[in-house]
Amino acid sequence: MTKENAIRNNKELSQEQREDILKVLKARFEKNINRHEGLEWDNIQAKLEVNTEKLWSLHEMERTGGEPDVVGYDQEKDEYLFYDCSAESPKGRRSVCYDRAALESRKNHKPENNVIDMATDMGIELLTEEQYRELQKLGNFDLKTSSWVQTPSAIRELGGALFCDCRFGHVFVYHNGADSYYAARGFRGSLRV
Repeated sequence: MTKENAIRNNKELSQEQREDILKVLKARFEKNINRHEGLEWDNIQAKLEVNTEKLWSLHEMERTGGEPDVVGYDQEKDEYLFYDCSAESPKGRRSVCYDRAALESRKNHKPENNVIDMATDMGIELLTEEQYRELQKLGNFDLKTSSWVQTPSAIRELGGALFCDCRFGHVFVYHNGADSYYAARGFRGSLRV
């Protein structure tokens, strides 16, 4: 087992990895202040330092190309909200079908994984359509790729799943068979800390 796989199984980061991910998150926070006006990095870092499993999830988001950043604060719950803010759907999470049932239903050319299991393993939630639309207000995302989003059970029970992208300055929501997968489609996640 590689050192990276051992870390993922334990959901713990070394001190050096904790320091590295905090530096990356702080730099991104300072570079993209428009995503979180009025929020202070020191408060966010203090929460991250006592929630090491959440920091591990952010490390996984970063490792798979998500470029997580703070996009809001829930005052009632005292939680900061992180979304994947990479310009395109995270590279390390593409070419995957929607869920385990979709993966198992494929007879040939199965993808390596599925969105729901990956998100669960990472400790994050798949963005909803509403969250995806909120993300698009913060910048230009998925201009060349697309991202799976949470799919209502009524659609999923009929074999479908939803994904979104942004073209021509507009967010589009589409459907596909849940067992489909494409090199330009991944998924974006959210995390509350």
